[in-house]
Amino acid sequence: MKTFFAFFLIALPVVFLPKAEAQVKPDQKLHIIIIGAHPDDPDKVGGTAFKWAQMGHDVLMVSVTNGDAGHQKIKAKELAKIRREEARKAGEVIGVRYITLDNHDGQLMPTYENRLQIIKIIREQKADIVIFPRPYDYHPDHRYTGVLVLDAAYMVTVPTILPKVPHLQKNPLFLFMSDGFIHPEPFKADVCIDIDDVIEKKIDMYHQHKSQMYEWLPFNRGGLDQVPVSDSDRRTWLGETRKGGSNAAPFRDKLIELYGNEKGSKIKYCEAFQDSGYGTRLTKENISYYFPFLITEKQ
Repeated sequence: MKTFFAFFLIALPVVFLPKAEAQVKPDQKLHIIIIGAHPDDPDKVGGTAFKWAQMGHDVLMVSVTNGDAGHQKIKAKELAKIRREEARKAGEVIGVRYITLDNHDGQLMPTYENRLQIIKIIREQKADIVIFPRPYDYHPDHRYTGVLVLDAAYMVTVPTILPKVPHLQKNPLFLFMSDGFIHPEPFKADVCIDIDDVIEKKIDMYHQHKSQMYEWLPFNRGGLDQVPVSDSDRRTWLGETRKGGSNAAPFRDKLIELYGNEKGSKIKYCEAFQDSGYGTRLTKENISYYFPFLITEKQ
C-alpha cells in the first residue's frame, strides 16, 4: 500500500491547450473546491482560481473555520461575522463563491464528524479538483484541515458513508497548495501556474480581508505601526508586502519545463501544486484537461 500513495514528479513533455477566451462548454465545465483553514487561506491560489473562473469553470472557496480567534480586539461572535463577509467579498473580486463553515478558529480537530462535513461539501460541489494545505504546518488548524481532506479522499466515493449525500462516481484530483515547510518532507511542485497577468486580482482578494491584512496579522507580527491609514495606501502597501508569497523563483525549473525557457525564465509570480496521490493522479495526459489555461507561447 505504501507505493500506492507515493508522490511523483511530472517530468515528461506536456501537451498544452491554447489560452481560451470563450466560456467553456457546459459538458466540459470543471468543478473545483479550494479548502483552507481560515478565511483568506484559500486566496493563496486566488490567481489560478481566477483563471478557472474566467473560463467559466465552477470554483468554490471554503474556509473550514470561521476565523473567530484571529484578532487582538474584536470578540469572537462579531469577528466571525466580519470574516465571513470579508471572504464573500474576496470571492466577488474574482467571481466565485467563498464560504466559511461554523467551526471555531484554533479548535479544529480531525474528528469523524468533521470528516463527514468535508465529505459532504466535496460531494455537493461534485468536485473534479480539490485543493488544500499539506498536513505539515505551524498552525494546528492548517495541519488538521490537511488531515481532514486526506481522510475524506476516497471516502467521497463510498456510498455507505454519509448515504444521504450522493457519492462521487470518480475520485477527484487532490492537490496540495505550496508551502515552505521541510519536515517531514518538503513541498515538490508537479505543476506551476503563471499568474503574472492576474497577480493584482489576487492582491485585491487579500485586500478584502481587512481585519487580517491590516489589523491582526500586522499586530501578531509586531508591525502594526507600519500599516498605512488610507485605503488606497493600504492596498499599495499590501501589494508590496504580499506579492512575495507568490514568488516564482523557487519553481523556476518547473516553470521552464511547462512554459519553455524563454517564457518560463521571465515569470515573476506563480502558484504551485503537488499531487497528493490520494485521488485521481495528475499525468502528462490529463494536465491540460485540469489546467486548460496553460499556454504555448515561448515569449
